[in-house]
Amino acid sequence: MKLPGDYDLKQITPYRWRIPRKGKMRVDGVVYADEAMLQELRRDQSLQQVVNVATLPGIVKHSIGMPDIHWGYGFPIGGVAAFDEAEGGVISPGGVGYDINCGVRLLRTDLTADDVRPRMNELVAALFRNVPSGVGSTRKDVRLTHEAFQELMREGASWAVKRGMGVAEDLDFIEEHGRIAGADPGEVSLRAVERGHDQIGTIGSGNHFVEVGWVSEVYDDAGARAVGLAPGRVTVIIHTGSRGFGHQICDDYLKRMVRAAERYGIELPDRQLCCAPLGSSEAKSYLAAMACAANFAFANRQIITHFCREAFAATLGGNPELRVVYDVCHNIAKFEDHLVDGKWRRLCVHRKGATRAMPPGHAKTPEPYREVGQPVLIPGDMGRYSYVLLGTEEAFRETFGSSCHGAGRQMSRKKASEAARGRNIKKEMAAQGIVVMAASRATLDEEISEAYKDVAEVVDVVHQAGIGRKVARLTPLGAIKG
Repeated sequence: MKLPGDYDLKQITPYRWRIPRKGKMRVDGVVYADEAMLQELRRDQSLQQVVNVATLPGIVKHSIGMPDIHWGYGFPIGGVAAFDEAEGGVISPGGVGYDINCGVRLLRTDLTADDVRPRMNELVAALFRNVPSGVGSTRKDVRLTHEAFQELMREGASWAVKRGMGVAEDLDFIEEHGRIAGADPGEVSLRAVERGHDQIGTIGSGNHFVEVGWVSEVYDDAGARAVGLAPGRVTVIIHTGSRGFGHQICDDYLKRMVRAAERYGIELPDRQLCCAPLGSSEAKSYLAAMACAANFAFANRQIITHFCREAFAATLGGNPELRVVYDVCHNIAKFEDHLVDGKWRRLCVHRKGATRAMPPGHAKTPEPYREVGQPVLIPGDMGRYSYVLLGTEEAFRETFGSSCHGAGRQMSRKKASEAARGRNIKKEMAAQGIVVMAASRATLDEEISEAYKDVAEVVDVVHQAGIGRKVARLTPLGAIKG
């Protein structure tokens, strides 16, 4: 199969494809997909972006595309790449994305679907009141002084827990315990602070959401028991990130990285891949600012968790427990130790639209899950289903402990809106037994199920390729959308 730019695509296994190193590529590209997905991918530039990433200095092993891959800024969304500072490796804001630490948190309850179905309209309305959504959404009940915002940037989710918005146990089930080390508010612009100051505790716009669902199928009994998921039990997914704060930080540093790439003589196939050598002053500044945005996002999901708990209690009475199963980053760059060619190496792993998927026994996997592996949370679209997987040894060997992050968009927002013209998406969802509220009708139109790949197909590729183990399917009952 030929790609744009005359790159051959070689099949390795039914679910792995190799783009052989050619021209200025320093490593091969590897893409996880089935044949039908590859045909769809020919319509955009995401595979070419896998090739472009493979030309960056210090890249290790290969440039990776997950089965939910689609065109993004510089790096494809669904892209993974690791860089070695000792070999001239770089950090690229395009490999993290604008929504720094966009991620997913999964909560579990002891409630059943039958317990909440009769009250879903009230519950969704309560969530909609408690968790502001939409473009530029803010909240007035979490007021931050300048000093408090500085502390939040450094402390992440623990900042919220210390202020009564959660319990200490929550932190044990968050990637990096809800705090990326090395955050330095001094590397964050005043404009970024101004944009983020009032947005903490909000989901924002686009594909961000809070969704109430239920465990409709279990594929791995032992894995499901380990993470506390039982058939019929109600769950909550929170999907959001660092809002305008992270967006502004990315924007600020892209400008700096364009100049840095020129200064260090880094040849770029695409200016959107602008970068700086790891260890340079520009790289250190970006990593410190990126950590601030990541910590904002962890705190954001923690605060939203608190308000979800309040909404459940107010609607259903009593004190229904909403316990954190796990919280994962989707857009991040972090230093991690990985085994490459028989040697342990410290690498800067970029995951853009990709989920960390550490295997059983790994020190970064929470102790209660150590025997089964780290939970991998894969949200789908609002009309179908989401999945819980577990990390595997194969993912650790092949993809730097990474898996997919969602369904993957296959229709632009404009095209989705055109496809929804003349339809009442809210009524269509209600006919499926799903209660939805959104900041605007336009959001629902843009987020129709047809706009996304079928996440079941994406997850099947991940499972069959061995870079994630399928555990449970979650089916929506209701959601609030940005």
